[in-house]
Amino acid sequence: MSNLWEKAVGFGVEIPFVTHLGFELTVFEGGRSEIRYTPLPEHLNSFNVTHGGAQMTLLDVTMASAARSETPELGVVTIEMKTSFMQPAVGALTAKGELMHRTATMAFTQATVYDANGKACAHATGTFKYMKRLATGARSVNALNTPGTGIATD
Repeated sequence: MSNLWEKAVGFGVEIPFVTHLGFELTVFEGGRSEIRYTPLPEHLNSFNVTHGGAQMTLLDVTMASAARSETPELGVVTIEMKTSFMQPAVGALTAKGELMHRTATMAFTQATVYDANGKACAHATGTFKYMKRLATGARSVNALNTPGTGIATD
C-alpha cells in the first residue's frame, strides 16, 4: 500500500475490495483525486471491455477520495450516485475526481473515467456524508476496518 493511499484511507484503514481491484491512488489533495486502474480479465464483461460495475466502483472510490482529501481523518459514505457510460472502457483507466461543494456533513462530487487515449468512458456525480464511524443501525456502529481484522462485508 502506497503512502499516499495510507493517508487517504486514514492511517491504515483497509478497503479489501479496492485492494482486490488494484486501484492506485496518484492524487489526493485540495479536493481532487486521481486513481489509476488496470482491469484484469476477470473485471471484463462479455464484450471484453471493463465491466460497468468495476467502473462504478472506480468512480465511487475516486469521488470519495476527492471528498476526503481535505479532511482525511474523516470517512465518507455514499448517499447517492448517478453514472453515465459514454463509450467502452478498454485497457488501463484513469479516474479523476473533484469535490465540487461541501458542507459540515455532506460532500458533492464528480468524477470521470478516461481510457489510455484520454477519452472519457464514464462520468458520475455523487453525494457523500462525512462520518467518523459507519452507522449500522439505530444503536450500533462499526469501527473502520483496520488491516488484519478480517474482511468487511460492505
